[in-house]
Amino acid sequence: MRDCKSRNYDCAPEDCAPGLKTAGIAAGIAATVAAGVALYVYLIRPWHLSWQTTPEEASQPMPGDDLVPNPTIALTRAVTIEAPPAQVWPWLVQMGYRRAGWYSYDFFDNDGVHVDRILPEFQDLKVGDLMRTDASGGFRVEAIDPGRCIVAMIYGEETGSSADIAICLMLRSLDPEGQRTQLTLRLRGRFWGASGRLFGLVFDFGDFLFMRKMLLGIKQRAEAAYRLTSAA
Repeated sequence: MRDCKSRNYDCAPEDCAPGLKTAGIAAGIAATVAAGVALYVYLIRPWHLSWQTTPEEASQPMPGDDLVPNPTIALTRAVTIEAPPAQVWPWLVQMGYRRAGWYSYDFFDNDGVHVDRILPEFQDLKVGDLMRTDASGGFRVEAIDPGRCIVAMIYGEETGSSADIAICLMLRSLDPEGQRTQLTLRLRGRFWGASGRLFGLVFDFGDFLFMRKMLLGIKQRAEAAYRLTSAA
């Protein structure tokens, strides 16, 4: 074996420092991961936490904020719907597992049942009712202003989880004629314990995939139904 310390040999890098290549690869991976984390934290996360809202809308108080006063995560997302608030409201009150579903990925949140019509049997939502996320439980309605907003809460201690999650669904007319509606969804969650914090990490981005599809699902259904009503 050649002695790399000897002046009699012109050692190749792979002979003198066989670990340099491995170290370089590890450093490259670490730099890539760090860049990805920074991209998510400083660019992607702020974007998806306030999807389609203005800074003022994202920061303004909403009903139900007091249910989770010190949240681990707080987000405000919105969608504009080309239909009056009264045409959107029926789609909100019937939401929930084994009701109309959550207008998202039905395979996961409604046993694969797809609903694209108003269900009269689920239009009488009241304080204390449960908007289930699955068979084990879900959001309990804490406040309701008919035609305007729903506030609901998952209590971690009651469901055996390590998370408190409050949501507010609010409708606001966007024009004097009342033909366009903004649907805003505020969520505030608090996670504790090892399992809660782990769930929070997954929830942070995974929730956006489901919530975005839900908001767009409500928009598509409400607009389609309104077009049919207007054409009749």
